[in-house]
Amino acid sequence: MAERVDQNSSSTHRGLAAGLVVMGAISRILPHPPNMTSVGAMGLFAGAKLKTWQALSLPLACMLITDPILAWMHGYAAFRWDTLFIYASLMLNVLIGRAIVKSSNPGRILLAALICSCQFFVVTNFSSWLLYGLYPHNWAGLVACYTAAIPFFGWTLGGDLLYTAILFGIYELVSRTVLRPVPVAAGRSLS
Repeated sequence: MAERVDQNSSSTHRGLAAGLVVMGAISRILPHPPNMTSVGAMGLFAGAKLKTWQALSLPLACMLITDPILAWMHGYAAFRWDTLFIYASLMLNVLIGRAIVKSSNPGRILLAALICSCQFFVVTNFSSWLLYGLYPHNWAGLVACYTAAIPFFGWTLGGDLLYTAILFGIYELVSRTVLRPVPVAAGRSLS
């Protein structure tokens, strides 16, 4: 019977984690400064708390649903070539979550969030330099592209840290207070 309790508890925790990822995705629709979104934290959190296939597919599905809504709200194309780089960066966040966040250790979570912010900066600004004619396709152009993006990095970092704290914090709070295991008296059946 203990296995059934553990499976139900694990399933309930995954359900909570999935719900928080979806809430993070919905928060993208709220007004926010440029790049200060839940996307990075959403991938990191999913990687840390969900099974691999769920961790990879749920954030991607959330992006595929919310991107057209945001595009419609702001009058731009939902999917461009750089979208592939953004989604790849999100998947890297999932992998960072799987690799680094093995526990609820705040230091490891903070380190993972910092790495996520940095890799997003590197990957997405490289795509801007590569795909659009804003900067020359040489070393000076690449440096100029990254230099121009530095102010946005602050917003990315702020969003990743804020939403990482919110997602992991709510998860821990609910897990410890609402979903904590209830002891079962010896010899009693759970059926």
